[in-house]
Amino acid sequence: MRKGTKRKTTHKPIEEPTSKKVAAHGKTKRAKVSKPEAAEPEYFPEKRNLEDLWEQVFPVGTEWDQLDTVYQYKWNFSNLEDAFEEGGELYNKTVYLFGCTEPQLVSFQGQGKVTMIPVVVAVVSPFPPSDKIGIKSVQRETEEIVPMKQMKMDWIPYIPLEKRESQVERLKNSQIFILRCTQRRAGLKHMKIERVKKFEYCLPYFYQPLQEDEFEQSTVVPILFPIDPKPVFCEFDWELDELEEFIDKLIEEEELPADQKEPFKDFLKEKVREAKKANREAREARKKALQEMSEETKAAFENMKFYKFYPVSTPDTPDVSNVKSPFINRYYGKAHHVL
Repeated sequence: MRKGTKRKTTHKPIEEPTSKKVAAHGKTKRAKVSKPEAAEPEYFPEKRNLEDLWEQVFPVGTEWDQLDTVYQYKWNFSNLEDAFEEGGELYNKTVYLFGCTEPQLVSFQGQGKVTMIPVVVAVVSPFPPSDKIGIKSVQRETEEIVPMKQMKMDWIPYIPLEKRESQVERLKNSQIFILRCTQRRAGLKHMKIERVKKFEYCLPYFYQPLQEDEFEQSTVVPILFPIDPKPVFCEFDWELDELEEFIDKLIEEEELPADQKEPFKDFLKEKVREAKKANREAREARKKALQEMSEETKAAFENMKFYKFYPVSTPDTPDVSNVKSPFINRYYGKAHHVL
């Protein structure tokens, strides 16, 4: 640097405080912020009003340890729901529903498998079809007809989903009644085995007073003659079988010891007398019930209809279309309609 020359200096402008800038210009310049993209709205399928109807109905007679297998598939009973819509078979009718299960070999995803198929039976009737339950199985020698409440079962109103929030709506007259069981599975471990098994042998009971049932007409007597070392099991038809020939054949086939012929004959005659008496009493009871029955009740029995609903086919459930049957049980007989 030469002597006498002034150094040239450069000065940076002093930054004004932001507040002064705002005062000078009156406004701040906002930085642009990019808006996040709006997320696609999630849509949940709206619950159908009767969607859980089939699940609320107790599957009577199903073994306790098989209940979970019944609900392993998302069965679709939209045919049952549609039946209550305008134009449907059950529209605007008083209906009583009970459930059951049918083990069947069905195909699912290319494989055959024995599956517990849930079935719902609808009884169109102005009053409960029965307040009793039948208890019978191959293993049980005797048949019992007991009040439903003895097995913790009863008909209760079904509340559709849209009415469950409103106490007023819940109190209105219901037209759908379902058979429910209040027995908790957790309580089974405190029961005797015989009591637990009774639930598994239950069948919804029905008696049609307007017609003779198969028991009133039957001439067949089941025989269990208790002798050692092996009891005699057989069936005797008092119209078709001749007593002496029937007994001689049992002896010939070594089912009955020869020295037991006379005791067995007396035993069999007594059983036939008991069966004839039971048939006669059943006919008399039915005749008396008809005489005391009002015309309105008679008409209700005449017009009573049974509908049997199977689940509809879906990609997520086994196809049951080839195993549908009109048979309900030994008391109800066959359904008038199978859907």
